[in-house]
Amino acid sequence: MSAVPSVQTFGKKKTATAVAHVKAGKGLIKVNGSPITLVQPEILRHKVYEPLLLVGLDKFANIDIRIKVSGGGHVSQVYAIRQAIAKGLIAYTQKYVDESTKNELKKIFQSYDRTLLIADSRRMEPKKFGGRGARARFQKSYR
Repeated sequence: MSAVPSVQTFGKKKTATAVAHVKAGKGLIKVNGSPITLVQPEILRHKVYEPLLLVGLDKFANIDIRIKVSGGGHVSQVYAIRQAIAKGLIAYTQKYVDESTKNELKKIFQSYDRTLLIADSRRMEPKKFGGRGARARFQKSYR
């Protein structure tokens, strides 16, 4: 029994987490069990395709990508998905193709958008007393 070459990577944005399983296959890309073409709204679907379009869909016609995403809102989930895909392609290339191709991919992704590989570390600041939010205060009256 030979093991199918595969890697597992994750992407994060705010509270959304996407886990991508990249393995040898026939070019299927699924998000939570449904095809990537069903990601809604359509504008965000193009964001999900970005890492694939940057390197060319033909290069990865023999790779299957399964993504499970949870937490956060629609936009955060999409950014987590695209990060998981980009990191998955790089990890798969490094492990099963070669180092020079991996470095090429990394350079392409970083020159296009740094957040494809590096998570956005900004988090929501907790609310404090005396106001409606973290920094906003209730209006003060002197008379």
